[in-house]
Amino acid sequence: MFGVPKSIGILNKINKFVKSDTKFNKKYKTVITPPHTLIETYAKFLSNQRILIGAQNCYHKDFFGANTGSISPLMIKSVGAQYMIVGHSDNRSEGDTDDILKSKVEASLSNKLKVIFCIGENKKDKKKNRTFKVLKKQIESVLEKKFNFRDIIVAYEPIWSIGTGKIPETEDLLKTTVFIKKILKNIFKSKKSPPVLYGGSVDAGNISQFKSLNEIDGFLIGGASKSDKKFIDIIKNYYR
Repeated sequence: MFGVPKSIGILNKINKFVKSDTKFNKKYKTVITPPHTLIETYAKFLSNQRILIGAQNCYHKDFFGANTGSISPLMIKSVGAQYMIVGHSDNRSEGDTDDILKSKVEASLSNKLKVIFCIGENKKDKKKNRTFKVLKKQIESVLEKKFNFRDIIVAYEPIWSIGTGKIPETEDLLKTTVFIKKILKNIFKSKKSPPVLYGGSVDAGNISQFKSLNEIDGFLIGGASKSDKKFIDIIKNYYR
């Protein structure tokens, strides 16, 4: 929950950097997901630019209906979004069940939105060594073989890491990422897994710690994305 129209200055600076980063920008894709109130403005401003626009969430029913205050994937797609985040821990904690999340994924994909599907265990599950069990259930309860895996990205965001400054040990994160990709390959009956991102307290200071983890395909940035300098420094410290 961040941003007003003038916040576009942040995106403008990030976009200028990405455009000028010609030696490295072919290695990465930049997607920004502003609040629903800013999607259309930002999408128009960034039309034919290097930054793509997505949405942070959607309602679990598509098209139009008597759901006051809700916004469907169709409506979000119509104002220029290309990506949809589904399953963020914030939304799960507010009542999003596996059935609701599956409906959101289906509706988003049917509107040709690429889905960023978030999964992650809490502190209690981690302490009891239930991480793999929790992640397996979260994935298998929502994603199905019928979905086009080329339009799906999975973001591993351990809840205990979000906003705490704590990140997983390198070896643990590698094992977890490999496990996630194994589950995804099994679901989609494919030799190749959808991309898997990591999110949770990622900043310019710790991003270099992830360089050795080739299994990680990118990052879902939270608080650091509110500052163009912090966001750009993450890109610089990882891709250069």
